[in-house]
Amino acid sequence: MSGTSEGPTPAADLIGPAVTESNLEPSPGTGAPPYSTVFRAAPLAMAVVDCEGLVTGANPAFADLLGTAPGELAGAVAADLVDLASDARTWHAYLEVLRGRQARLRCTRRLKHPDGHSLWAQVTVAPLPGAEFGGVLLSVVDISAHRELQARLRHLQMHDPVTRLPNRTLFFERLTAALDAESYEDSGTTGRIGLCYLDLDGFKAINDTLGHRVGDSLLAAVAERLTRCAEEAGYARSSPPLVARLGGDEFALLVEDSTGTEQLADLAEAVLEALRAPFDLSGRRLSVSVSIGVVERQASGTTPTALMQAADTTLYWAKADGKDRWTLFDPERNAHLMTRQALSSTLRPAIERGEFALEYQPLVSMEDGRLRGVEALVRWKHPQFGVLAPNRFIGLAEEDGSIVPLGRWILATACRQARAWQVAHPDEPPIFVSVNVAVRQVWDSDLVADVARILDETELAPHLLQLELTESAVMGSSGRPLQDLQALSDMGVRIAIDDFGTGYSNLAYLSRLPVSVLKLDGSFVRGFQYENDNSAAVPPNPADEVVVEAMIQLAHRLGLTVTAECVETLAQASRLRRIGCDTGQGWLYSRPVPPDRISALLGVRV
Repeated sequence: MSGTSEGPTPAADLIGPAVTESNLEPSPGTGAPPYSTVFRAAPLAMAVVDCEGLVTGANPAFADLLGTAPGELAGAVAADLVDLASDARTWHAYLEVLRGRQARLRCTRRLKHPDGHSLWAQVTVAPLPGAEFGGVLLSVVDISAHRELQARLRHLQMHDPVTRLPNRTLFFERLTAALDAESYEDSGTTGRIGLCYLDLDGFKAINDTLGHRVGDSLLAAVAERLTRCAEEAGYARSSPPLVARLGGDEFALLVEDSTGTEQLADLAEAVLEALRAPFDLSGRRLSVSVSIGVVERQASGTTPTALMQAADTTLYWAKADGKDRWTLFDPERNAHLMTRQALSSTLRPAIERGEFALEYQPLVSMEDGRLRGVEALVRWKHPQFGVLAPNRFIGLAEEDGSIVPLGRWILATACRQARAWQVAHPDEPPIFVSVNVAVRQVWDSDLVADVARILDETELAPHLLQLELTESAVMGSSGRPLQDLQALSDMGVRIAIDDFGTGYSNLAYLSRLPVSVLKLDGSFVRGFQYENDNSAAVPPNPADEVVVEAMIQLAHRLGLTVTAECVETLAQASRLRRIGCDTGQGWLYSRPVPPDRISALLGVRV
């Protein structure tokens, strides 16, 4: 009997007298039984090996373990009997024990019995006590039952009890091994890896309404179909994808040695199609869909964490895009989301660090071209991403509530600057400052108290402050928002509706709100017909002029003034002036500029 592989024979220079059973006899007069008797009767499989590595004696237990007779083992190469030469490290340690340079060797080997079955053995090699001329004692213990128990326990530990698929632990073990450089470098493989990460759409509702037993049955049935998809997707050159249940209703199909995104796309399509067919669970017919995030990339430079993060993000995209679909990981889309997350996590600290600044865009009288006011526009001077416009972070600030402290800072800074212009130019009519207000500022803070306090601290007259709210935020207002707007209006603050014409446009309701200004959305102005001006990028739309003229006339009848946004050409300004628009704002007059540039425009026709 030999090991699973053959190795070199012991070195030729291992010389010395043979060790025989006579070496095992006790000293005369001790009264103890001869060691050879104990050796032969011991249930532990043992053999005496001389310093050349040859067996000089073996007990019956050793012969039984190897399936041979004790007499046939004398002179056999011990290393071949128990497979000690199959790997270099074990072979070197064995030689060191034979030479007396190492105290002990212990290793585990899989041995093949002559009758065809295999067994796992723990092999120990140690110097023979009392041997005058050297030699070692080789002992072998059959640990097959222990190994089998370990294997069963590991299987239970590494597999999901409901679906019997590999679980999260085994999945990450395989994934980590697949991403190990030694597994794909110089191995003739593609060096790529792919992953389909999926979960069932609406599974929680099934669990909640039909019970966990039905839910578990559904998971098991899904696992069967996924396994079938994986088997059908297997290629001759590679093993089928690994199917695993990662927890809950989440599954993964890992494609090692991927051939590219097309292979992963085909697999994802097959999974979608397989799971769309209804499930028959003990007479109950259930239909379910699935969302899949697909990632395929070079294994080099990829970590399990990075791959799973990409897959999780892509699965979220698939659900956000409508479910019952697969979505391929997009680095650009992910970079945008990562930037968004980075901005969101640093918004509040940035306010405290003073990373925000205001620029001001002129609001110009259409009648005489003079500056009447300015709109305050916030900029984030981000240390990593540079100067960011409001559209990059205001939505984030509204989501996490940081719009409240940021809005309070904008309001105070803008009022302070408006008062500074008034003091610096006492001979010029004072200009008002217009500040955008988010609905969340009304709900999550005492806006009326904040405005009153800031106006008092900056000594700015209330009529020189204009607050802008979007049309969708103002229309339908009731309760506290309406009360706050009325209180601000009673205080003397001007209330303006921004981007008017894009939302409800309910002018009848508008007449009951404490609003004094309408700011027409720029999309109407861009559609104006142009007189002697063929430079417009947007084709003229005669209907826009009709709508704008009607809105201006109706607003004036309600006692409101009208500001047109996005005025970019003289032709637009001329037409707006003729149909009665009060104020214009846009690049024709000025882009948003720092405060000192506004000082230069005071008293000047723009």
